Amino acid sequence: MKINLVFTLIILLLASSTVFCQVEEELEKPPPTARILFVLDASQSMYGRWQSDMKITIARKLLSNLLDSLQSVENIELALRVYGHQYNFPPQICNDTKLLVPFGPDNIPTIKHKLKSVVPKGTTPIAYALEQSGSDFPPCENCRNIIILITDGLEECDGDPCLVSQELQKKGVVLKPFIIGIGRNFQEAFDCVGTYFDASSEAEFSKALNVVISQALNSTTAQVNLLDSYGKPTETNVSMTFYDNFSGLIKYNFVHTMNNKGVPDTLVIDPLLAYDIVVHTIPPRSLDSVTLTPGKHSTIALSTPQGDLDLKMESRDRTVRDLKCIVRENGKMQTLNVQQFGSSEKYITGIYDLEILTLPRIYIDDVQIKQSHTTTIEIPLPGIAVIEKKASGYGGVYLLENNELKWVYNFRESEMQRETLVLQPGTYKAIYRSKYSNRAAFTVEKYFVVESGKSVNVKLYN
Repeated sequence: MKINLVFTLIILLLASSTVFCQVEEELEKPPPTARILFVLDASQSMYGRWQSDMKITIARKLLSNLLDSLQSVENIELALRVYGHQYNFPPQICNDTKLLVPFGPDNIPTIKHKLKSVVPKGTTPIAYALEQSGSDFPPCENCRNIIILITDGLEECDGDPCLVSQELQKKGVVLKPFIIGIGRNFQEAFDCVGTYFDASSEAEFSKALNVVISQALNSTTAQVNLLDSYGKPTETNVSMTFYDNFSGLIKYNFVHTMNNKGVPDTLVIDPLLAYDIVVHTIPPRSLDSVTLTPGKHSTIALSTPQGDLDLKMESRDRTVRDLKCIVRENGKMQTLNVQQFGSSEKYITGIYDLEILTLPRIYIDDVQIKQSHTTTIEIPLPGIAVIEKKASGYGGVYLLENNELKWVYNFRESEMQRETLVLQPGTYKAIYRSKYSNRAAFTVEKYFVVESGKSVNVKLYN
């Protein structure tokens, strides 16, 4: 009987372990689909002789070879847009562009077939073609949209390819485009459009295509080292946001983790962007314009030394609920955090000023947070003052310190004859006049002492 019970327990443990692993796998985000739009120049100049053949013939051949190599690649979709192929030049038709093959699975044969039918005819409306490309990408939550522009010339229709590219990137429609220039070096003109590759020969053209595809498809890896006060990557378990440096759009959110070897976990990051990284410590720490090298593991380091601030009360009591503390950086008025009493929170090492929202307020300045150290702030348990009035009226409660009255609380003007206040230990004075009394001489004042954990009744009538 015992053997059967043990066997049943083992089966249950294995089953629960399997379910846990399945949940972990389900939670892992699938890799994004790379959507590559080829924008091909089919203007009249592509009929020109270059190297072993006409430019358009070489472009068709090398692009077709590249497409063949992509047949078995997963998580990829391709499309083809062409410009300068519908109308003869002259006249100059500046809206001459068309999406010949839209995005879809297994459409490489269709693209190759369309390439064979492309005949160079017209002008070079690069800006307009790029602008139209923005609507070629259907909505997708987990896609990387990439444009590869292949051209042998510059803009001929007074458009601004740089401005169009910037707008597409700022809106998050596409990543930074790739441009392959055939025959001449157009880098100066296209640097502002995207990443330029000079194809001065057929061999360079083929090489450029392969490099571009490699960069477009292959994400790279990185680790973020959150450094402590000693320069060691020991800080962890904090959220991080990666922003696109160019558009300002959020690209990744991670909670920093140490892997099973005790080092920062490896992140898979798109290398085509530069990033502004914000680590959501209190206060946050950031690093701008971080670039990655495609295919190479990068280490990104930020100084985030932290310690803990623990807020306590001398003893717990139901009279005090939701007591909060405003935390500010030393000498600054901006609220950094509102921390709940009875909790511990991590802060970047440094000096802080606290405003505890008791009655009256408690101000504690120059609180030091040290690396891997817990700074504890403990305040006394408050007492309760029950204020009894013969009618609603005016006035308030004041703290007596060094023969000076400091305002603490104003009585409510509603028809309340009793008000209960939770006050810090100390000597107070209540000053009160009934709303029905029309002479200041009828003002009632009374001293009272609040002791920690005790109640006191204050009667404001003669």
